[in-house]
Amino acid sequence: MKYAPIGVFDSGYGGLTVLKELVDTLPEYDFLYLGDNARTPYGTRSFDVVYKYTLQCVKYLFSQGCPLIIIACNTASAKALRNIQMLDLPTLAPDNRVLGVIRPSVEKVAEITQNGHVGVLGTVGTVSSESYPIELEKWSGGRVKSTVQEACPMWVPIVENNEIETEGAEFFVKKNILNILQKDKTIDTLILGCTHYPLLEDLIRKYVPEQIEILKQGHIVAEKLTDYLERHPEMEVRLSTGGSIDYRTTESAGTFESKASLFMGQDVKASTIVLP
Repeated sequence: MKYAPIGVFDSGYGGLTVLKELVDTLPEYDFLYLGDNARTPYGTRSFDVVYKYTLQCVKYLFSQGCPLIIIACNTASAKALRNIQMLDLPTLAPDNRVLGVIRPSVEKVAEITQNGHVGVLGTVGTVSSESYPIELEKWSGGRVKSTVQEACPMWVPIVENNEIETEGAEFFVKKNILNILQKDKTIDTLILGCTHYPLLEDLIRKYVPEQIEILKQGHIVAEKLTDYLERHPEMEVRLSTGGSIDYRTTESAGTFESKASLFMGQDVKASTIVLP
């Protein structure tokens, strides 16, 4: 059978929280994960640079046989996805598809919010892009009345350096949570708008009132992808079903393996690639 895995792309490690949920939900499919760890983080980079880097990684995954790619990165979904879908796909690979993590999250929020007051925790890049407020207004069917955001620039380094259990982690998580709750005291739904943040969930929950729903993207994306494949059998039949996971990184494979194991909860073997 031809190798046609589902591509999962992230600028670093956070997308592994999405991959883990995808594998748990759709274990029969092959997955190819690409982390652009040599150039992470994307969160502080300009729109043009994020678009350029993301497009390079999408082209690479297409060249490896992926007909369907999940951009498991909020910054890339915010700054690059629309351009790739509108400008590049029609000529690059018109029968292939590239999906992101923001719209599935937005659709889920519209389903569960009771009062329409939503908070978004994200990187500087995701927050400054205004993608969540724009998409919530566009796709929530009028259910979202207010969106407040909080940039959390220290959270990704805390996770990637395995500082989750430290006093420093608690200081920054508490600070950012209190900030966003101060912006709107009636928030009933909180989006973890970065795929690293689920690893901080226990700490986040410590400072978030229990009546506030916390949305993690991995489960949502897996749920929405399952639905997508049911609605698009023409794509589903193109995917290979060997149950394999292939990990690739633009950085040192050894470094990737040690950190990726933290996200996946098991040993990971990776290979280093050079983007054309």
